[in-house]
Amino acid sequence: MNHKFKVVALIKPFGYLALGYLMVISAYSTVLAKTPVTNHKQAFQLAQMGESSTEERTRFIQAADALSSQEKFTEAEEILRKLIERYPKYAVGHYKLGNVLFRQNKAEEAIAAYQQAIKHNSRYALAYNAIGIVRARQGRWQEAITEYQKALEINPEYGEALTHLGQALWQQGRRDEALASLEKALSIFRNQNRLDQAYRLEQLLRELKPDDDPSVA
Repeated sequence: MNHKFKVVALIKPFGYLALGYLMVISAYSTVLAKTPVTNHKQAFQLAQMGESSTEERTRFIQAADALSSQEKFTEAEEILRKLIERYPKYAVGHYKLGNVLFRQNKAEEAIAAYQQAIKHNSRYALAYNAIGIVRARQGRWQEAITEYQKALEINPEYGEALTHLGQALWQQGRRDEALASLEKALSIFRNQNRLDQAYRLEQLLRELKPDDDPSVA
């Protein structure tokens, strides 16, 4: 059995979750509701209605996320670039742009966007984790490990970063460290009652551990 490829296949869904493709994350880690957008220019129209800057940014983010959920990444990118033009220090805008660029296979541009997010919010754990995911996709495992560790320095309870770190460590043959990271992630997901993530990780650990190891149950 080739465990290396099983790790990649089973952990991949966590990568998408960590990058926020299925949720909207505000500067204050608030999950916002999606707003259907039939015309991407609607976002700019909404921004001209005398709203506060916070409301305006939220409208742009909602519009971009709605387009991303429809895989209209070019249009989402256009909205996010307009948002950043208006609010160049808005870390969430840069982070979201990185996500959209990554989905378009623009790896280096995505990393540049994540780095801008970190420039404007040095404790943006999501952005460090996202850079790690891009580097892992490129097979640059040590660089990915470094980024995951930066994310975990900010938030030691960041389950997705621990999961990705475990993947990268396994790819480098650091089995014990990899399993320890994955087991810690599993404990965190269980404590947070994130049952879907916990279930996937349990399945992964069963694949990686010897049959006589009772530690995953």
